[in-house]
Amino acid sequence: MEDERFCYVCGCVLREEEQTEIDGELICDSCAEEQTVQCDHCLDRIWLSDAISDGRMHLCESCYDDHYRRCECCGRILHDDDVVWYNDYPYCESCYDRLDVEIEEYSYKPDSIFYGDGKRFFGVELEIDGAGKDPENASRIKRQTNVRCEHIYCKSDGSLDDGFEIVTHPMTLDYHMSCMYWADILQEAIHMGYRSHMTNTCGLHVHVNRNAFGETPEEQEKVIERILFFTELHWNELFTFSRRSPHSMNRWAARYGIEKTGKAILDKAKKGNVGRYAAINLCPYKTVEFRLFRGTLKLNTLFATLQLVNKICDVALFMSEEEIARQSWRDFVMTITEPELLQYLKERRLYINEEIETEDDV
Repeated sequence: MEDERFCYVCGCVLREEEQTEIDGELICDSCAEEQTVQCDHCLDRIWLSDAISDGRMHLCESCYDDHYRRCECCGRILHDDDVVWYNDYPYCESCYDRLDVEIEEYSYKPDSIFYGDGKRFFGVELEIDGAGKDPENASRIKRQTNVRCEHIYCKSDGSLDDGFEIVTHPMTLDYHMSCMYWADILQEAIHMGYRSHMTNTCGLHVHVNRNAFGETPEEQEKVIERILFFTELHWNELFTFSRRSPHSMNRWAARYGIEKTGKAILDKAKKGNVGRYAAINLCPYKTVEFRLFRGTLKLNTLFATLQLVNKICDVALFMSEEEIARQSWRDFVMTITEPELLQYLKERRLYINEEIETEDDV
């Protein structure tokens, strides 16, 4: 028949009382029910494939752009009037209430929990960036290790563009290497889109407890003098090891400068204005912080960094300043047996000048 009309979708003959117009096309009621939806804001009917939805609400693109946002954490669609803003990110009220639980303020400092048997403990601060200061992401990372006990917590850091800082409780080197879930943490961070080495913002900081250097403040200070002396004596090699740029090193981990003795360097550190942004930060009361290193999500690089800090502490504890002065970098690296550290030194051409196969840092 001449007046027959057909459904734009399925091609069936349309009866006058059973047809809906979408974008100038007529469709049958069955197709309208299956393939269209009503915008919850303007009430216009739109194609389901064009709708912006969170499974609870359906919106046309125009209404969404003009009046709505998605929660940065859970993805729920929110009217502008219901958004809670935090650091320029939109959150629903429920996720906003959890922010302080999953990502602590920068000043947050819980009571330390010590893991492993020994006297020397390492606390790691690893900055990650690029995939959001997101409480749900922080929760996912913490779930990699905090199932039975609290190994890590996450903190805000104003130096990061779009991320946060992962902080461990103090652990022995053996615990970090054998018991800590570093592989799972780093893999999860990469999976969510975070980067550390491949940013201009991230550092890897290692704290060592001062009482591992001696029973009295005087004994501890003598060891710290030798740490500073070793660091300045081998600054060029440590700079190469760090993976930092000159600008980044000067901004976040400045050197004190070489002197004839470690005591002279320590005196300069005490009088200087570098503050906590020093390669070896002496501001913490209970720890010495090694701030030289660029961030990383590569497991071998992380382990090698911890092993290097441990070796520097060994040198400062068991060698005199005169012995350190006579020891070349070659002499130092020839004492290293740890496979992760050896691999990294070879990658950076700090062990022997041979080409080896390497993987990119992240």
